[in-house]
Formats: sequence, structure tokens, C-alpha cells
Amino acid sequence: MAKNERNYEKNGQASYSGIADTKHYKEAIRHLQIELVKVQRHVVETGSKILIVFEGRDTAGKDGTIRRFVKYLNPRETRVVALAKPSVQELSQWYFQRYVKHLPSAGEMVFFNRSWYNRAGVEKVMGFCSDDEYEEFMTTVPYFEQMLRHAGIHLFKYYLDIDRHEQETRLEARRDNPLKQWKMSAMDGVALAHWDDYSLARNQMFLRTSSPESPWIIVKADNKKLARMNLIQHFLMQLEYPGKKHEILHPDPDIVFPFLEDDLHNGRIAP
Repeated sequence: MAKNERNYEKNGQASYSGIADTKHYKEAIRHLQIELVKVQRHVVETGSKILIVFEGRDTAGKDGTIRRFVKYLNPRETRVVALAKPSVQELSQWYFQRYVKHLPSAGEMVFFNRSWYNRAGVEKVMGFCSDDEYEEFMTTVPYFEQMLRHAGIHLFKYYLDIDRHEQETRLEARRDNPLKQWKMSAMDGVALAHWDDYSLARNQMFLRTSSPESPWIIVKADNKKLARMNLIQHFLMQLEYPGKKHEILHPDPDIVFPFLEDDLHNGRIAP
């Protein structure tokens, strides 16, 4: 077999760094999806509560990544939460209230496609919340997440990071693809114009809401396939479950890594 047809194996271990554009991508993802099925079985049997938050700029690849996560999971114990803009009634509620009702019950895995961190991103940048509301959120969200942990919820926070050129390319492709018209929103038109504002808001979010107990995990997502594979590997590495295949779980630390303040200056995160 040709070398480039087996480059996902190295020294008996999985190495996915070179296969994102080959036919073996699907095979590699399939092996990881088998591991996810094992995880769900264990979650159901133990009554665990898994909550995964996906954040990132528009077009960062959140939808596609979540689809690969849930493709073979039992829908009775799996939920994807992607909330629309808040109603008038919801705007009058405690900010976290609309999210609390979607938290996982025992035996469930819940995926938030954007989350309460809207307040730290789009709401801050576009002026959809006041400065006082923003500051209250940034001050209280660590306590909110501490409450989730104390309630037995395993929280994972992933930020998919892309550079400006990649976002521009993906926005153009979205506009030109009739099958992706549902993804278009008013925010797409101003995403690039507010690039620097979003970067500043993102950086503040990392600095003020990442902690050893509830870290932000950065995923370099300019290459969607590599991002998906490494993110799933990282998630699986955090859990113990029967039949775990450690040999295929080696996420690339240059693609997926916990946030450190130095990352804002060393080029690991898009400016």
C-alpha cells in the first residue's frame, strides 16, 4: 500500500496530521465516531451529564463539527441546542434562564451551538447588551459554571478559531451555495467589518472566563477536517470509558490546546 494511503498510522498509533484531504478522512472519523458511541453507552449506564459548548466566529465550522459528533449517537440521549434570538419575555428574564432549561439530565449529552457566551461576543460587539449587562455576565459566569460542575455536569468549552482570510472565503462560499442559504444572517454582512472588535471581545472572554476548572480549549479551524478530528480526539481523551482505544487518540497540540494568556501574543490565535 502506498505511503500516502496509510499516513494516518505511525508507529502503531494514529497520526491524522496529513490526511485531511484524502479519502482516509472518512475512515479516521469513523473510528472516532465508534469511540463516541462507546462514550454515550457509558454516559447512559452511569447517569453522567455531558455538556459541550461550541463557540467561534461565523463560519468557524461549529455546525459541521457537531454533525460529526452526533451522527451515530442515539437521539434519545443526545440533544443539539441552537437558540434563536431571545424573545421579549426572555429578555426580561435572568440572563442564564433560557439556557438552564436545556442543560443535560442524567444519561444525556447536550451540544450547545453557541451558548451564554453570546453576551461576551456578538451582544458586546453589536451593542445588543449594555455595558452593565456585559460586566455582570463576565463577573458571574464563572460562578454559574461552578454551579454546573457542582451539579455533576461535565462542561467542555471549545472555541473554533479561524483567520480573517478564511472567514472571508467561507462567507463568499456560503453566499454562493444555495444549499447553505439557511445559514445566512444579518450578522454575516458585518462579521468582517467588525473583525477587530470580535477579536478584542474574544480575548477578554478568554482572559476572564478561562480557568483550570473550566478552561477554554482553542481549536485551530482553518482546516475543517483536521479541526474536527483533533477536537473529537481531545474530547475523548478527557473521559474514561470501557473499551477506550488510546492508540487512536493523539490530538495535535498545535491544533487543539488549552488557552494561555501568551497565546494572545505568540501567533497561536488569529489576531
